[in-house]
Amino acid sequence: MSAEHGNRNLPSGVISGDRVLDVETLDRRARRVAAAMHDVGIWQGDRVALLLRNDLAYFEATRGAACLGASTVPLNWHLTADEIAHVLDDCNPKLLVAHADLLDESILAVCSDVEVVAVATPPEIATAYGIAPERATVPGGLPEWDSWHAAYKPWTEEPRAVMDPMFYTSGTTGKPKGVRRAKVPPELTAETVQRTARAFGLDRSPLRAVMTGPLYHSAPNAYGMRIVGGGGLLVLQPRFDALELLGLVERYRITNLHMVPTMFIRLLALAEADRQRFDLSSLDFVCHGAAPCPEDIKRAMIDWWGPVIHEYYAMTETGIIATSDSADWLGHPGTVGKAAEGVDLRILGTDGKPMPAGEPGEICVRTALTSFVSYHRASEKTAAMRRGDYVATGDVGYLDEDGFLYISDRISDMVITGGVNVYPAEIENVLVGMDQVSDCAVLGVPDSEFGERLIAFIIGEDGLEEAAIRDYLADKLARYKLPREIRFASELPREDSGKIKKRLLREAYLNGSLPGRDAAVGLG
Repeated sequence: MSAEHGNRNLPSGVISGDRVLDVETLDRRARRVAAAMHDVGIWQGDRVALLLRNDLAYFEATRGAACLGASTVPLNWHLTADEIAHVLDDCNPKLLVAHADLLDESILAVCSDVEVVAVATPPEIATAYGIAPERATVPGGLPEWDSWHAAYKPWTEEPRAVMDPMFYTSGTTGKPKGVRRAKVPPELTAETVQRTARAFGLDRSPLRAVMTGPLYHSAPNAYGMRIVGGGGLLVLQPRFDALELLGLVERYRITNLHMVPTMFIRLLALAEADRQRFDLSSLDFVCHGAAPCPEDIKRAMIDWWGPVIHEYYAMTETGIIATSDSADWLGHPGTVGKAAEGVDLRILGTDGKPMPAGEPGEICVRTALTSFVSYHRASEKTAAMRRGDYVATGDVGYLDEDGFLYISDRISDMVITGGVNVYPAEIENVLVGMDQVSDCAVLGVPDSEFGERLIAFIIGEDGLEEAAIRDYLADKLARYKLPREIRFASELPREDSGKIKKRLLREAYLNGSLPGRDAAVGLG
């Protein structure tokens, strides 16, 4: 079936490139997948690892595992072979489903005890990532996804109790940690699902969305699965492209989007003629999260798209924490919103006591689910996450007098220079307000005199000089917050979620491997 559809009679299901997977076909294929999985020994409580880019197979595998009460483990395909080996050893899956181009020798070498099924990398993904045809083909000796499950009759037994996917955190301060929710009562799971649906704008119909973020992240995964599970239409964009996204919104009359601030920045960088030539009137609810959004960017998006922009603050361990709509944000610029229904939000000082309004501290959360959350095989890290009945987010922030939450920075990113605490996010938010700066990252490195010193990595227009940046910052920041060093680059390493990989930047700086000006900095 071709993906060339008019605006009416759009299918319910998933579209990727020229391929369409309607909900009935998805259900039938997923039940065949369940039968094939069961034949290799998968049953309730077992795990299936997914090393896949956004593809139709992601939904087939997830639904197939759900029929058996098995749990999926979405793998970040940007991880190194050693990091993937750690996750596989930690979660002990019985099956790995992976795109052909991601199954290089180093990955296969760590899968000796895991059944592997390969998915041929589809043309739209191969084109988006520049994958050669020979790498997109299933390696010899491995079962190919479509033929592997096609031999089975659809699974007919009643579905088992569904196990939540186990997502692994990004591991910026150590090895990735698996987040588990064990033995959660069904009514509490339903409460969390509804809170997430409201935050994402998925408590309405019809739903037609473009999947712009990777399904290996918990928020896009929950977003995409909810839309398809609810009978909506989900268009998979193989790799984010701002101009292409606008075309997809017009073509499929898209109602909902899930985005990160980097995508807003790229959309706003389009030529005015390109921004205005598409009909975006179908958009009803655009949510964003995962990373801080500069105030000027947020305001510009609301000016362009109208009051359809919503923000959420969340973490894999707790789910949705706070939400705001456009009116909330315009009335309280910079906020990520108020605590969502059912969320008890507190700002705690170093003594564990609540901080008064306007005073920053550690953001901690309690919901009906937090007592069920733990890190897989990591009891010490689980204990370190807890603050009594609350879970620590690892973020520093404050509540204003109206109860709106503001994020200062990650605790792990805080820099202590000359005995003073400095939050790089504050400096970054100022830097991106400079017209000639399109992206930046600020971090601390060891310093013999001050303990740590601040370094700013800048992506800017040709001709932008360090002196101009220093003059701009000097008017807006206290002297102790000014970076001691400024580096220029053409690209900064970011997660698909929009978060900058500061660990890579820091390591590249310390080992002397940073390239010169106008080169990509610290890319792995």
